[in-house]
Amino acid sequence: MTVRLTLQVDGPFSLAAAASFGFGPNTGRPDPAASLMRLAFVADDLHHHAGAVLTQLPDGSLMAEVSGDTPAAAAEAQLRRILSIDTGVAPWLEAGRADPVLGGVQAAYPGLRPVLFHSPYEAAAWSVLSQRRHRAQATALRRRLSEAAGLTFELAGQSEPAFPLPERLLEITEFPGIEASRMARLHGVARAALAGQLDAAALRALSPEGALADLQRINGLGPVYATLVYLRSTGVTDALTLGEPRLADYVRHYYGLPASPSSAAMERIAERWRPFRTWASVLFRVAGDRDGLPFELPGDRRPVRRATSASSGAR
Repeated sequence: MTVRLTLQVDGPFSLAAAASFGFGPNTGRPDPAASLMRLAFVADDLHHHAGAVLTQLPDGSLMAEVSGDTPAAAAEAQLRRILSIDTGVAPWLEAGRADPVLGGVQAAYPGLRPVLFHSPYEAAAWSVLSQRRHRAQATALRRRLSEAAGLTFELAGQSEPAFPLPERLLEITEFPGIEASRMARLHGVARAALAGQLDAAALRALSPEGALADLQRINGLGPVYATLVYLRSTGVTDALTLGEPRLADYVRHYYGLPASPSSAAMERIAERWRPFRTWASVLFRVAGDRDGLPFELPGDRRPVRRATSASSGAR
């Protein structure tokens, strides 16, 4: 069954920018001509799947054709979180007016907002699948697993498989390309999800320190991947974590600083971004990746440059 929903959007929003946003298994190559977005995902209740085809209407609102067995209201709420259209943006626009550097990057990427993983459960599973793997390999593996054990939707003439439900994932003991230790970590993610440890609203209600501590109790989620799950799936808008190795280098460039800012300096700069420090961090990361800016890897002083300016590295 397909339900058609109209999603009103507060402030500027570009579906084309969202469709080309780089996150998780998506390649993130900009496509200014993108006219629709397809999503297939595990519902927040962890017992249903949903598929959606989104298009943008002339007034800026979104039309969503939602299929699957997820109740329409629940699917809409999850879509709003995924697309970061679940909050008012007046303070975000005001932050850009107060900080000309942020405002300039906002203007360069009009209507771009963070596009999130479908849920903390899917973000945690992706973290386990992608560890020590090239992203293209992890993407292919995730798709095969989704096709085999998830639910495939036909969305605007294209097949899109949704990731397996946690209970189904626990039934899989062997899968080509997933070694036993990684499968055990995936099972740990599934059990954590069913126990409520990967609930987006619950994680968002915690302090950043509390949320990250809880996430790191899940086997396979160290500090880096716990941060990814927290920032890139819960919908939190004003958490600032300084573990992202590229952010300081990109901020140095856009603010014209003589050197990459220290953690204390980053915190001072980011005060201007409140209450959207997470959004600003993501925006600078996207801009730096697409502009092909160099960055330094942790523990390595040699600068690394993106291969192309077209690819978005937001993961």
